[in-house]
Amino acid sequence: MTKILVVEDDADNAALLEKFLTGEGFEVTVAGDGASALAATSSTQPDLVLLDIGLGEEDGRDVLREIRLLSDVPTIFLTGRGLESERVAGLKMGADDYIVKPFSLAEVSARIESVLRRAGANLAQHHIDAPTLRFGDLLINENTHEVHLNGERLELTSKEFALLAFLARSPRQVFSREQLLEHVWESSGEWQNAATVTEHIRRLRAKIETDPDHPRWITTVRGVGYRFESDAGAS
Repeated sequence: MTKILVVEDDADNAALLEKFLTGEGFEVTVAGDGASALAATSSTQPDLVLLDIGLGEEDGRDVLREIRLLSDVPTIFLTGRGLESERVAGLKMGADDYIVKPFSLAEVSARIESVLRRAGANLAQHHIDAPTLRFGDLLINENTHEVHLNGERLELTSKEFALLAFLARSPRQVFSREQLLEHVWESSGEWQNAATVTEHIRRLRAKIETDPDHPRWITTVRGVGYRFESDAGAS
């Protein structure tokens, strides 16, 4: 269910919007001031924010600046001031749209749908580009098969990536070479030499380790196998 945060200090307007949007099938959270809005943004992670510029003694534009430190959530300003210069200023500071009071509920619904539609493509791309595994400065994206270390993209072969991702999905768990052959190569020692794993570990360390002879990320457990050290990025 799409989640909408309504930031409105007028209790009647807030109740009207909450009732209408709930009836439209949205999950609605209401905040009456900036502090509550920031808390709700962090806790509920809304898909869209309806933010009144006039929040009592607070300025909704200042609240948006604070929200932007937490999230890129699409935001629509509600305002009683319809001057073009003010609308442009609001859009430049990060609002996605403006609704001028008094407004019709049909307009609110249409503008919400429009903003969500535009944001949908951006959110989908953001989801694709976002790392699926993050360990300090080591970022592994299983969607794009990309690995970044200290801000630089590493050139890994498909098997090197598969080996790294498999180990990183189970930090600190030790896997024997036979287990890695089975899970990464979908093979076994009967069909493929376990030395294949050793060679790929060596190549992978050469690319991700500062000192491959004293690895931080992929360590050897003597007599057993290899494991990924998830806390290496914190050192």
